Amino acid sequence: MELTDAITGRRAVRDYSPAPVDEATIRRLIAAAALAPSAVNEQPWVFTVVRNRGLLDRMSVAAKAHMRTRPPAGASPQPSRSMLDDATFHIFYHAPVLIVVSAASPSPWIVEDCTLAAENLMLAAYAAGLGSCWIGLAQSYCNTEDGKAALGLAATATAVAPIIVGHPNAPSPATPRHPPEIRWLD
Repeated sequence: MELTDAITGRRAVRDYSPAPVDEATIRRLIAAAALAPSAVNEQPWVFTVVRNRGLLDRMSVAAKAHMRTRPPAGASPQPSRSMLDDATFHIFYHAPVLIVVSAASPSPWIVEDCTLAAENLMLAAYAAGLGSCWIGLAQSYCNTEDGKAALGLAATATAVAPIIVGHPNAPSPATPRHPPEIRWLD
């Protein structure tokens, strides 16, 4: 697949089949993620793979409860509040895999570094015929003491990008894009 095809075709997928994603494929996605550039070549990332359905379900409930009591500053209360109050809403959309891109310890550029790795992972997933979605609603929970314990992360770790991966039930439509604002300073 051409890189441009992956960039223009990748979508946030929120409807997955229960089909598992095999370990070899997950390892290929992580290998692509680990090729991302990082500040001073620090490569601070740690990839936590969660395939345990019970753990994903428990984390969904806990993340929803966390977000109901601690919404991010400036976040719009709707529609996320109605989703969080819906007992049937699964924050991970029943995807078979959650890959959390984290940094093991604090450093000035871990968010940027882990975000670059996450984008590589999502593009590689699309190229492999899989869907992915960065679950921002779970991000804050993943950095709590309980979230870190569920993920087996050290207290010094920072979870940056909770990415779900799986086989899409249907193609996700393209979302309209605004034209980029370009400023030329010749």
